[in-house]
Amino acid sequence: MPISKTRMKNAAIAAKSAALPTIPKELLEQFVSGPMTGEQVNAASMAFKKALIERALGAELGHHLGYASGASKPESATNQRNGKSGKTVITEDGPLRIEVPR
Repeated sequence: MPISKTRMKNAAIAAKSAALPTIPKELLEQFVSGPMTGEQVNAASMAFKKALIERALGAELGHHLGYASGASKPESATNQRNGKSGKTVITEDGPLRIEVPR
């Protein structure tokens, strides 16, 4: 008997959920102070996603340049940080405006 598309989709969602990292309770307590509406959950999710993307991009640039943000540029480095620019990223939850380090 073939597996239905719904079952396959549900299995894929379950597999993705199993691979998610555990979020510390302290962090959740900062985001959730009581009951939340669906809109509040979505807003918190988008804010977390924005912070996560911006942090990852900053770390990637730091790795590429060879020094962390806020640190002085090494003498041997020819590339340097040059502020940030705004970009809109299309996510599964809709468009998200982020600041990309340059």
